[in-house]
Amino acid sequence: MLRTVGSRGHSAARPSPAQGHTEAELSAAERRHVAGLMRINHCGEVCAQALYQGQALTARLPAVRRDMQQAAQEEIDHLVWCEQRLRELDSRASFLNPAWYGLSFALGAVAGAIGDEVSLGFVAATEERVCRHLRDHLQRLPEADRKSQLILQQMLEDEQRHGENALRAGGRDLPRAVKDAMSAVAQVMTSSSYRI
Repeated sequence: MLRTVGSRGHSAARPSPAQGHTEAELSAAERRHVAGLMRINHCGEVCAQALYQGQALTARLPAVRRDMQQAAQEEIDHLVWCEQRLRELDSRASFLNPAWYGLSFALGAVAGAIGDEVSLGFVAATEERVCRHLRDHLQRLPEADRKSQLILQQMLEDEQRHGENALRAGGRDLPRAVKDAMSAVAQVMTSSSYRI
């Protein structure tokens, strides 16, 4: 938890997709905008770490617990890539990350305690919302910012796979009311993390 929230101590298993690409010449306003988007994505990865860790803690089946731990490990790459990109943009992570981590951990633990089908369904529904945000961010990035585009594109591919794997492993489709509540919470997180 401290490594995730403190942006210290994690290392990616894969190199950043942006590695070796030249930094685009962005205006000050464009840099602030890209940093805001990357701060949202970084916050999302903090939440993903917490969610998977909470679910792994309460998962009933060992195979599901292992899958949650593996997914959390893969999400570390995204976390590190977003941290690196924020530093390149002379920016920082969200000050709200500790609160979002705590909420996500609690939600993951509750979902896992209800049952593995619900827990996996929660992963699938979460990844569906994450993919929606990533597609939106890819459209909102400045055309010249190839580095951020490459990072978000790889994240999108990975997140889609995580959601599909959760459904294949037996995840239950969650009720519309639950998905709507998740979308509302995600909206609060994204709007606050863009600046704070």
